[in-house]
Amino acid sequence: MFGWFRKKEEPPLRFPDNEAAFAHACAMGYRLRLNALIPALVIGTGRPGSEGERYFRLRLAGPDGALEIWGCTMADAPGHPEVGDLIAFRIVRIATELPKEAQLIGYIACKLVPVLTGSKGWQVAASFTPAHLKPELHL
Repeated sequence: MFGWFRKKEEPPLRFPDNEAAFAHACAMGYRLRLNALIPALVIGTGRPGSEGERYFRLRLAGPDGALEIWGCTMADAPGHPEVGDLIAFRIVRIATELPKEAQLIGYIACKLVPVLTGSKGWQVAASFTPAHLKPELHL
């Protein structure tokens, strides 16, 4: 009727920098699941791949704090992150047969703004997902 019973939208949390936003993401206890977008901080660069992908060293916000992994952009990604950027890593496969530091297989999906909006999550600054990649349908 007048919105009296509607839950009030909380103001977004704005962080002074990517490091502070990442520290908050680590405290949130993200669960590592298939197709999940997990906040990460780019801490280094690797060699370019043979098909055009670019590799980066990432500090991923895991359930027990930060976890360091290697991640990459897809071969025909419209851009790539820089060291120090807050990004979202999409988990495609969890390979339990590999060593712990290599179990998460996925790609860098987008660059994030250090702003967390209550029900909507982290704000996206730029997408690194190719246009031809179709989103997965969940029925």
